[in-house]
Amino acid sequence: MTGPLFVEEISDRGIARLTLTRPKVHNAFNDALIRELTAALEGFDSDSRVRAVILAAQGKYFSAGADLNWMKAMAEESEAANVADAQALAKLMSTLNTLSKPTIALVQGSAFGGGVGLAACCDIVIAVEGVSFTLSEVRLGLIPAVIAPYVVAAIGARASRRYFQTAERISAWQAHRLGLVHEVVPRGDLESTARRLVDDLLAGGPQAQAESKDLIHAVAGRPLDQGVMDDTASRIARIRRSPEGLEGVAAFLEKRKPDWHRD
Repeated sequence: MTGPLFVEEISDRGIARLTLTRPKVHNAFNDALIRELTAALEGFDSDSRVRAVILAAQGKYFSAGADLNWMKAMAEESEAANVADAQALAKLMSTLNTLSKPTIALVQGSAFGGGVGLAACCDIVIAVEGVSFTLSEVRLGLIPAVIAPYVVAAIGARASRRYFQTAERISAWQAHRLGLVHEVVPRGDLESTARRLVDDLLAGGPQAQAESKDLIHAVAGRPLDQGVMDDTASRIARIRRSPEGLEGVAAFLEKRKPDWHRD
């Protein structure tokens, strides 16, 4: 293995950035990358300096998913070893999906398989015009098992029934229509779009953002019954009495910026 698997940075404004740096293998995953990315994300989650996380990549591709040489080697291992290996990838996806900080994927190149999963696990996805997304597993006699919950949540079961089986390339604009991508921008506008979104994120209360993400996980797919009504009522009752809630309302009424705001 030569060179870093990714670059980890935290700006003065509290923006953590993970940049995949394996362009020669199209930023494909192996066991080391999975393990170290998971550790980096867990570190960001517990770091009070971090307000948001950007996931980016170098080179022509965002990520080609699993490194096929690594997968070939794993296929020769025991079933138990393969389960443990798949669970490590599942942990990476779950960690990214449930991170308490806002996450932005900057998709500068095409994504395949698990690379699509990474995008689906982020809160906001910005893609460059001309890139594509491919759930390519069936072309290799495989299935997108570990990433399926996140991709289905992003594009829906109906679209998944098509693209899991055809492995067609999904253009950036198709991905936008399906809900996987939030914005499609010219290549030269990718970083400026990220900066605009970061400004918007930094204007929000960090605890409120974490609670908002947890709220979505709590209500998504659930019927609107008394349990949901009671849960959501208790959440707002608790949050508006919290120090951050009190500060936010006071700042608005006093026409000043709240104490969490970073210029």
